[in-house]
Amino acid sequence: MKKLAGLFAAGLIAVAVTGCNDKESKSADANAPETAKDNGTVYLYTWSEYVPDGLLDDFTKETGIKVIVSSLESNETLYAKLKTQGADGGYDIIAPSNYFVSKMAREGMLKELDHSKLPVIQELDPDWLNKSYDPNNKYSLPQLLGAPGIAYNTQTYKGSDFTSWGDLWKPEFAGKVQLLDDAREVFNIALLKLGKNPNTQDPAEIKAAYEELLKLRPNVLSFNSDNPANAFISGEVEVGQLWNGSVRIAKKEQPGSIDMIFPKEGPVLWVDNLAIPATSKNPDGAHKLINYLLGAKAAEKLTLAIGYPTANVEAKKVLPKEITEDPAIYPTAELLKTANWQEDVGEAVELYEKYYQELKAAK
Repeated sequence: MKKLAGLFAAGLIAVAVTGCNDKESKSADANAPETAKDNGTVYLYTWSEYVPDGLLDDFTKETGIKVIVSSLESNETLYAKLKTQGADGGYDIIAPSNYFVSKMAREGMLKELDHSKLPVIQELDPDWLNKSYDPNNKYSLPQLLGAPGIAYNTQTYKGSDFTSWGDLWKPEFAGKVQLLDDAREVFNIALLKLGKNPNTQDPAEIKAAYEELLKLRPNVLSFNSDNPANAFISGEVEVGQLWNGSVRIAKKEQPGSIDMIFPKEGPVLWVDNLAIPATSKNPDGAHKLINYLLGAKAAEKLTLAIGYPTANVEAKKVLPKEITEDPAIYPTAELLKTANWQEDVGEAVELYEKYYQELKAAK
């Protein structure tokens, strides 16, 4: 998931996703063959939802490698933490979104992948590979696809009520709209409404988007990226931004009550990837875990658990049609070809964040 909860302090120390996950890894390691125990430990720093209970059991049993999982809060926190740790960094695998892969690779923060150790590449959708953010997948491999849209309570609204991001500005939604707690996601909708490039670095265009968002502010009930589906499930929110994986969660909890559309301006897509930091102490174990996590069996389990489309085409073949044929969860091929993709905006990100904090503070 691109972001769970906004910016955290750069020095924040990651903790295990859950005590259960850490316990599972240790237990599986204790049962591993004696000859396998020397394979060591892999430190995985990923989004909390991306390691559901039991996902790593088979990997540890098969390899004897213990996996210690730390919870990733945001791409910004990931970047800041690795910068702060420097050569002493202890993570072996990280899960940056596409626009941070390009930034981190450019700054020498990622290790080149050894494709000979990653046969799983043959199972990945070619349309997800060799993208501009990482040509030839030199530093990363795609795992899950994110697409934000307008979610709504089907008991109150119809899909035809929403055709454009601009619909969120309608007066009838005063105090009712949930936005994702993510500067880029929020500015994306204003820039698209204004007919601008959502990846703009032009200060004037960013300011114009901020001024447009100030007009939306009276409609905003909350900013939420920490399990944003929950507010829809509880009925606290009936309309707003949501990611496709979150829609899947909401539909599982409240069948027939929640749906989502992608506005005519389209979503701004992102892909969460797996990469190896340049400071990894166990790159061999990291390659093995990447191969496992992107494999069909683990990929199927993960998409079933959290709803985001998987890069593994073999896993997609066996996933239920209620996921793969739901356009709110699995964007159509046409949408994938025409949608914008989130890109690194360089130093302009500081301007986005500045205006975003001012927007949240506004009334």
